[in-house]
Amino acid sequence: MRISVAAFAIAVLLSVVAALPAVGTAAPNDACSLLTQDQVSTAIGEKIGTGTHVTPTYVKTCTWSVPGGAAKGVKSVTLSLQPGNSFASAKMFMEQAKTMAKNEKGAAQFSNTSVSGIGDDAFYTSMGAGYTGLLVKKGDVVFKVAIYGDLPNEKKKAIEKTLALQALSKL
Repeated sequence: MRISVAAFAIAVLLSVVAALPAVGTAAPNDACSLLTQDQVSTAIGEKIGTGTHVTPTYVKTCTWSVPGGAAKGVKSVTLSLQPGNSFASAKMFMEQAKTMAKNEKGAAQFSNTSVSGIGDDAFYTSMGAGYTGLLVKKGDVVFKVAIYGDLPNEKKKAIEKTLALQALSKL
């Protein structure tokens, strides 16, 4: 009798667990839904416009721009949702570009730097003094945050990290 009760209890437990919704990160549809205008303004330290899409039908990229353009400093911020498999591909591409450029002048301009404490995995990808972006993976969701403007890459990276952590809180 004890074996039957134990078997029944295990069967019920397994049925309940199987009926629970799968735990995972649902992919958002609209990149602008992950950050607010206030969050972006606070992170960059100046007033920024509302987030906009390149076209009304393509909502995977959102851009916040400084009204009138910034004479110095941040000009715009983008958040781009990317396919789940793009994270590993982007990492591999940058390493290949770095390897191919090894014997070329300026090879040091390519770098990938892993970052801990952001999503399941994250890395900065940089090309020279002018561009850096933060790629983040959480579950099946991948997104990139990039700051455009005349700031040192280290300052851009700090802002990108702040914004990425805020975006992750909505996933």
